[in-house]
Formats: sequence, structure tokens, C-alpha cells
Amino acid sequence: MPDPGEGLTEAEILKWYVQPGDTVTDGQVVCEVETAKAAVELPSPYDGVVDELRCGEGDVVAVGVPIITVRTTAADTPVIAEAPGRQPVLVGYGVAASTTERRPRKGSTAPASWSDTVLTSEPRPLAKPPVRKLAKDLGVDLATVTPTGPDGIITREDVHAAVAPAAPAGPVAAPAPVLAYDTARETRIPVKGVRKATAAAMVGSAFTAPHVTEFVTVDVTRTMKLVEELKQDTEFAGLRVNPLLLISKALLVAIKRNPDVNASWDEANQEIVQKHYVNLGIAAATPRGLIVPNIEDAHAKTLPQLAQALGELVSTARDGRTTPAAMQGGTVTITNVGVFGVDTGTPLLNPGESAILAIGAIKPQPWVHKGKVRPRQVTTLALSFDHRLVDGELGSKVLADVAAILEQPKRLITWA
Repeated sequence: MPDPGEGLTEAEILKWYVQPGDTVTDGQVVCEVETAKAAVELPSPYDGVVDELRCGEGDVVAVGVPIITVRTTAADTPVIAEAPGRQPVLVGYGVAASTTERRPRKGSTAPASWSDTVLTSEPRPLAKPPVRKLAKDLGVDLATVTPTGPDGIITREDVHAAVAPAAPAGPVAAPAPVLAYDTARETRIPVKGVRKATAAAMVGSAFTAPHVTEFVTVDVTRTMKLVEELKQDTEFAGLRVNPLLLISKALLVAIKRNPDVNASWDEANQEIVQKHYVNLGIAAATPRGLIVPNIEDAHAKTLPQLAQALGELVSTARDGRTTPAAMQGGTVTITNVGVFGVDTGTPLLNPGESAILAIGAIKPQPWVHKGKVRPRQVTTLALSFDHRLVDGELGSKVLADVAAILEQPKRLITWA
């Protein structure tokens, strides 16, 4: 399993596209894996024949564990096309230099046997970063620890067992009973991949950043009329025009008028990091769980460009092809709970961001308009923000600006 980057240590094999005996070429996709960030396709970097699939679909595999064996066809002799010591990354910053064995060039002598190319150096013990830190703190050499985790991964319990004193001799305690459950009445789903990462991120967000949420109910009748007008505009031909587009633009304008809201908290250096760009995150529900890809430099895009970027983001997310890189570096997020018929909510911040705007359902409601009660298109917006960075005044200004633009969309022109 190659290093997926972004500090990830494992991935689940979703699907194999090849079987033993199949011929593969350099660049051909051989399998799809899911990391804690997204689903990623793995290509073969070599020409050859699949000799063995070492892991099955559904297996969660640690970085560095072999998952497939390919015999190269050079000189009609089986060789290892890539030594295990080199672990290319799926995303991130390239690969670390290490000793490798490559296919012999035409006319050269191939290794005599498969085993001739196997590295003799000891592999690095498999352990996640928190476990490595624990071992370092306790003075435990991971090379001396017996792993009990899946695929030979060292767990926290393994590290503690390595320093725990030997138990005195005596009667062996009976094993704890395994709790059973009624499979006809319950279904248990392993928490892994994107769902596991989302759960950890939300817990970290809720108990790290002090959240404050403010609400405003808005008459968006004029915005809905503008949406219909833009659908007929030739400049938006072929593009998806909906309320999310104009609300996104309204938020970008509000951030321009109140730039201090676009920041992050650097705990290590005790600094507030103000961002001079906006990478606008859009929360998207997918079959694998909630993901938040973002539109890079959304503040610099025209309305048609923003419409195109939103359309591509949503389409890619629904197809399950959002890359890990597309979910990094967001600064502010929008979540649209209104599509589910929900009036409002108290959204949790995406980790590392200072604000998130929730859009409620847009529906006809009685509203006082020009001194009379009339049916109008109304929605409720909720803005959650990190109170370490954003005080009540700043958060209120941002939310009020978004509401004012949606009530009078012409402000998109005068304020942008």
C-alpha cells in the first residue's frame, strides 16, 4: 500500500480491477482504495502479469503492506518491479529516496530468480503516529514489540504490554465473555474510511473551538426571481444556476467587507492567521459519508466561473471522485440543509476554519412586505463561528451582510 500522504496510515481496498493472470500496462488502474479523505484509484507503474492479489476487497491495509504482486515480462524472467522500500505517495509531496530494483533494460541480464531482488534490510515496524509517540514517551523500541493489530500493526495495548511488569504466577483467569447481539434485530457497521475521519474531525472541532451560532430569517423572494432570470441568460448557458450559487456569492461579498472573519487559530504558535484568499468549502453528502471539498480562490471568480466551479464540485462529489487535495486548505464552508426540507441547524466548524454558514429550506411564508402581510419566499440562515477569532459583533456583521444581499440582490453589484 503506497503512502496516501496527508498523514494517513492506512486505506481500505474497495475494488480490484484485475485478477491473477491478467496482463497490466504502465499507468493502468489496478484497484480503487478509500482513505480517510477520499476514494483513490491506484495505477500500476509497470508492465507485466498479475501474479497474486495479496489483499481482498474490504481489507483495511496499512501503508507499506504488499497488496499485489506483478511479474514483469522483461527478458521473460520474473523480477520485482519495485522494491518494498520505496513507497510512492498517492497525493502530497512526492516520495522519499530509497533503494529500488527496476526492470532491466533490453539486452541486460535479468535477475536469476524472484528472491534475488528482495531487500535484506529489516522493515520499519508498522504503527500509527500516536502509537509511535506513546512508545517514544515510554522509552519502548517498537522493533522489540510484538504486534497484535490487523496486518501486523502495533497498537497502544502492545506498547503498554511491552513495559508492563510480568504477572505473578497463579490460576489463569477465564476469558471475558463475548457479548452477543441479535443479528435479526440489529446491524453493526464498522466505522472506517471517510465516516471515521469525519467523526474524529467533528469531535475535535466541537471540543476544541468554542462555537457560537447566530440565526437570521430572510425574505429571499428577489433572489429567487434573479435565479430564474440568470437561467435564461446566455452567459450561464449549460451552467447550474440555483440559490446556492447566489448565497455563495453573497457570503464571499460579506467576507470581503469583513475580512477578519476569514482566519484560523494557530494553537502551537498562539497566533491568528488571517487569510487573504477564500477557499470556499461546500459540504456534500455522499454514499461514503460527509465530505467538504472546496473551491480554490473562490473570491476571485466571476459569477459564471463560480457557477461552473460549483457544478463540477457537486458532480465530482456525487461520483465519489473527489481527491484528497480538493478537501485541503478550506477557509470558510457552506452547508445546505435546506435540500432535506430542514428549516435550520447549528453547524459544526470544519476543523481549521473560523466560520460555517447553514442554509435552511426556502419556502413560502406569510411576511410583512410594504406594510402588508403577503406570501414571500423565506429562509433561515445560521452562522457558526469560532469565538476565539470572531466576536459577536463581527459574526453579526457577516450574517447581516449576507441577509441584506439576499433581500436586495442588487447589492451584489454595489458591494462586490
